[in-house]
Amino acid sequence: MSLKPRIALLSVFVSAGLLVAPAAQAAETRAATVDPRPSTAKLAFELHKLAALSHGKIRVDKIGRSNEGRPVWAARVGHGKTRIQYVTQQHGDEPLGTPAALEFLREVGVGNSAWARKLLAKVTVDIVVRANPDGHERDWRYNYDPDATPEYGEKGKGYDINRYHDPAVAPKDNPATEAGLIQRRNAAFKPDIMVDYHMQGRYQDGSGKEITASTLWPTNPGVKPSDVDFAKQIAVVVQRAIDGNGGYVSQYPGGDYQGIARNGYGLLGNGSVLIELSLIPEREQQQIQDAKASMLAIARAAADGSVRTVDPADADAIPPRGPALPGSVEEAHEAA
Repeated sequence: MSLKPRIALLSVFVSAGLLVAPAAQAAETRAATVDPRPSTAKLAFELHKLAALSHGKIRVDKIGRSNEGRPVWAARVGHGKTRIQYVTQQHGDEPLGTPAALEFLREVGVGNSAWARKLLAKVTVDIVVRANPDGHERDWRYNYDPDATPEYGEKGKGYDINRYHDPAVAPKDNPATEAGLIQRRNAAFKPDIMVDYHMQGRYQDGSGKEITASTLWPTNPGVKPSDVDFAKQIAVVVQRAIDGNGGYVSQYPGGDYQGIARNGYGLLGNGSVLIELSLIPEREQQQIQDAKASMLAIARAAADGSVRTVDPADADAIPPRGPALPGSVEEAHEAA
């Protein structure tokens, strides 16, 4: 059965009340194993299923198509004044932010709990879910563009999307198609907070303790100090959420190039933060839950204003990422 008939049938089931009740479904979801790498078709189906189950609270849009014609999806939930944007899987081989986004949408958009109603009255969350579907299909970092001769990327393969968010380059002139789609979505949405989810290899701190995630704020010198401070406040919220969920967050050793999303959207005045989930196969399900915990924590801290009470200096105390874990495969690409 193709996707459109499946979605239509799903809508009938929702209208008729034939699907599992939200509370029961939530309990079932918590007990289930989350698919860490949903296929392109499954991702579309799951997004539309969540929209149907939410009875309109989750709105799903196709914001454009990849170079090979695959849809790039975005989902929006909430109607509050504070605007938050999450972006997942700019690098096709860094998948775990995508299932975390689905779980976040399920948590806040399906059902009718008092805390979720209160949250969604305060914030609007927009998620570009799997920004790079062609890279996902190939399990590689880049988008797909065999004509590419990129400054950042690989000739004959494609562009590194996360090097093409320079605010000085208009979306229509952006050679990395999918980066242009994110630029347009960001410009239309005008978020206060923008968080970009990636993955890294396996690393340890100076004492040998394994790091499960890393975070960083804008480091380009052109970003306003007040916007850097806000991003640092968000990064501390991320650290506390993931550490409190059983993880261990370090500072990411990222660069200051303006085309990196973390810097590009910081230059536009967003509270812009990078989150890198470590590639730990035996902890994969927990990594997804950690990412979801960070999404929830950011939304809650933005909703109640507590993010603004965090001391930005606490971000500087986040431990630095140390060397690669002995025996692990280090990242073969540039720092995100």
